[in-house]
Amino acid sequence: MSDTVKKKVSISIKVSSSDKKRAAELFDSLGLNLSTAVNIFIKKSISEGGLPFDVKDPFYSETNQTELNKRFKEVESYRDVHSHQLLDNEN
Repeated sequence: MSDTVKKKVSISIKVSSSDKKRAAELFDSLGLNLSTAVNIFIKKSISEGGLPFDVKDPFYSETNQTELNKRFKEVESYRDVHSHQLLDNEN
């Protein structure tokens, strides 16, 4: 192995103290420390050629989109839609 592969370097990341505590507790229950867990994440990302999990916006989840489509149909058919009278702002 070359020296660049063997040599360890430090990295610095910023996370909330509560996230760090929760992650440390989780990894400790798995027999890992934070450094080992982060190294596993990095190695897995390299082997996968990207993040080793999907990163998605929950707004676009199938459940949310189904609910939104249902509500759009209700509005289009005027079911469960009540008219409201707007009040003028008095200055």
